[in-house]
Amino acid sequence: MTAQLPAFWAVIPAAGVGARMAADRPKQYLQLGGRTILEHSLDCFLGHPRLKGVVVSIAEDDPYWPSLACAGDARVQRAAGGRERADSVLNALLLLHAQGAADGDWVLVHDAARPNLARADLDRLLAELADDPVGGLLAVPARDTLKRADGDGRVSATIDRSTVWQAYTPQMFRLGALHRALADSLVAQVAITDEASAIEWAGQAPRLIEGRNDNIKVTRPEDLEWLRQRWANRGN
Repeated sequence: MTAQLPAFWAVIPAAGVGARMAADRPKQYLQLGGRTILEHSLDCFLGHPRLKGVVVSIAEDDPYWPSLACAGDARVQRAAGGRERADSVLNALLLLHAQGAADGDWVLVHDAARPNLARADLDRLLAELADDPVGGLLAVPARDTLKRADGDGRVSATIDRSTVWQAYTPQMFRLGALHRALADSLVAQVAITDEASAIEWAGQAPRLIEGRNDNIKVTRPEDLEWLRQRWANRGN
């Protein structure tokens, strides 16, 4: 008999402005396929039967969130967005604690501007990390030759790409462990770029789960155009 996948919470930090998009609004509210990027990013979670709930961290003065249909979904709660990603995620975890979530619950943190998460990747992450003592993240092995640059913009070394992976999201960790790692790293003023780096700083080794390389994060205008073209060709 196949064991059931564990229930989980999703956290979406969505307080960033996305300056590199040079758009008239934060990138998570740009249109893709007739809906916002953020709505697509939430879809994979809201359509999953094991979801307990979603917390979206939104800037206090965000005028766009209230107009989205998902803002009225009973499974979706809003937390205060912070100055940095780690602050936004920590605020979401504090809200989950206040709502009665347990330290042992799984939390999956996903980028607001990563709208092409495949259900198969989400299922694989949940299944392969179900009994993992640390947790882990979706990632993609490096495919190209990688170079390390010096201060003058010249190659100082070629990196062994077999040891390098590109970190994606979701990143899946226990609520209590992630809360402690983020809170302690912020107190120590350690630079935290994603949840895995906080867990690493706490002395743990997250597991890498290979995912699809089209689970891209929209960072620049060409990323959004690539997704628009890819989605337009789905039925061809």
